[in-house]
Amino acid sequence: MRRGWPAVAAASMVVLTACSSGGGGTSAAPSVNADPVKVTGSITVLTNRTDQLGDGTLDKYAAEFNKVYPNVKVKFEGMKDYEGEVKIRMNTENYGDVLPIPSDLSIAQFPNFFSSLGSSEELSKTYQWTDYATVDSKVYGIANFGTVTGFVYNKKVWADAGVTAWPRTPEEFLADLKAIKAKGQAVPYYTNYHDGWPLRQWTDAIGSPSCDEGAKDELATAAQPWAAGGDLNTIDSLVYSIVDQKLSEDDPTTTNWDQSKVMLGTGKVGAMYLGSWSVSQMRDAATKAGADPEDIGYMPFPSTSGKLCSVLQPDYKYAINKHSRNQEAARAWLDWYIAKSGAAQAEQGISSVKGSELPATLKPFTDNGVQLIGQKQDKSAVVKKIDKGAEINLDAPDYRQKLVDIARGAAPGDRDGYFAELDKKWSQAQKTVNG
Repeated sequence: MRRGWPAVAAASMVVLTACSSGGGGTSAAPSVNADPVKVTGSITVLTNRTDQLGDGTLDKYAAEFNKVYPNVKVKFEGMKDYEGEVKIRMNTENYGDVLPIPSDLSIAQFPNFFSSLGSSEELSKTYQWTDYATVDSKVYGIANFGTVTGFVYNKKVWADAGVTAWPRTPEEFLADLKAIKAKGQAVPYYTNYHDGWPLRQWTDAIGSPSCDEGAKDELATAAQPWAAGGDLNTIDSLVYSIVDQKLSEDDPTTTNWDQSKVMLGTGKVGAMYLGSWSVSQMRDAATKAGADPEDIGYMPFPSTSGKLCSVLQPDYKYAINKHSRNQEAARAWLDWYIAKSGAAQAEQGISSVKGSELPATLKPFTDNGVQLIGQKQDKSAVVKKIDKGAEINLDAPDYRQKLVDIARGAAPGDRDGYFAELDKKWSQAQKTVNG
């Protein structure tokens, strides 16, 4: 469950100066006593997984943790609008003890809010993706797991429409959605427009159409990212076409994330663009609704390069509040949860612990020769500055919600005009940032 994008843009402006004076917390990386019984304290763990909070999953993890660390009390606090709510709370020192790092918080700000977990040289020997949270050779967050990008889909819905192979191009993908619509038994694609954050997920596809691990870094110098041939053009053109060709729900303003899982699980929806973490949630929803969880599959984004590629990247990075009074207990939980709890495997995620096996969900990817690629981070700070200056915010749903509104006739304009507007904003901000 990934929630909480609509309030991000408003909150981030406040957070830029929050806690910048440092103070409190510890400059040394919190360690854990070799004797677990001597680790004491009460910690609050913030979570975006309100579903796991409600069904007792997190409490079960805490119970297992307490078998090792009996004198640490773990309390969870869930937020439906996680990104928006937690970033507002980060204007204070009260943002839990352990928390997922908000997605659009600049990496340069991590030391203002989080405790160092140790040197990148040491932690990178054990964990993948430490570079996503490293500042001045210190790591401030560790991902629970990695996820690939693509479409979670109902295999039976697609097969009933006569589609037996993954679409390899955007045009084939649209043709397959039309076949599903013609069958008349399911909404081909569900935008989850109302909750917002699922529309932001499409940004994670950057690199997939072109099979280019440098695609995000290239945004630092690309004057027109939405021009024909670019990944953002391919990605957002597909969003636009799905809605414009009436291959999505009738009224996107009434979508519901929790209900969408049931709809896809029971064959009332054909597909949604989400990270591979979503498969386990859709299968759970199918099981609870009496449908077959094996109907849920996962496919890569269609290609413009001639080969299918999927971006492999970390999910939320977990960090320790630098103002926490229970640094040792917080570190004990963070280390145990990521390396020992089995949460990554339960989510069908790719564990950040090096040497872990790929989840069964991704076996069809390896069987069909899908290439898993990373995304370079060399110019991520520059891209963030340009994005902020352009007031587009690739890591929030707003601009893509407007794209949907244009496509469905609820806002003036057309696709090419909107892309030209985005390119102009990007180009102007780029000149300011790059000089």
